[in-house]
Amino acid sequence: MQTKNVKPDITVTVRHENVTDSLRQYAEDKINGIHLDYPRIIGAKAILDVEGSRRHKAEIILFCANHIVIDASSETEDMYKSIDFTIDKITRRMRKCKTRLLKRRNPGQEESIRYLDERNYRADFLDNLPEEVNETEEPEPFFVHKESFSLRKLFKEEAVIDLDLTERPFIVFKNARRNVTSIVWRKPDGDYGIVDIPS
Repeated sequence: MQTKNVKPDITVTVRHENVTDSLRQYAEDKINGIHLDYPRIIGAKAILDVEGSRRHKAEIILFCANHIVIDASSETEDMYKSIDFTIDKITRRMRKCKTRLLKRRNPGQEESIRYLDERNYRADFLDNLPEEVNETEEPEPFFVHKESFSLRKLFKEEAVIDLDLTERPFIVFKNARRNVTSIVWRKPDGDYGIVDIPS
């Protein structure tokens, strides 16, 4: 089993303000320094968001073998600290879920993968509408970013593991037991909900 990742492709994106080359290098070094024996990291994205002097948010997304995605984010008054906290979150999640991830890998599980588009909208776009609005027209949402992700064939227990590895509020997957599209989400009380979408 691998104990160190061969240098993955790392993209560092900065929002709102420029950051120093040393800070970019720090983020890359921290990602390269993650020593996980499973899963193998094949790519990573770091998003560094600086607003003013008190809000420094670091989000890190790891793209791993077997279509596993791990993400975490932290916000502090210092970007170096935000990066450190985010890396700590990722490694804690991986240690917690590693055994379950290893048990769930069955041959042929990735045979059927569909790719869906994800669209994120600004939550405040309805608050900034002009006073005179044609009620028959729907307001156009503001796209923050768009990305593709895979619709994998999973059992609901496996979907819960995937959800625990990310900060996403839900996961859409092909239910391996019922052969329908399902959604698992994290409820405010910490439990999980599931809904099946008939074909």
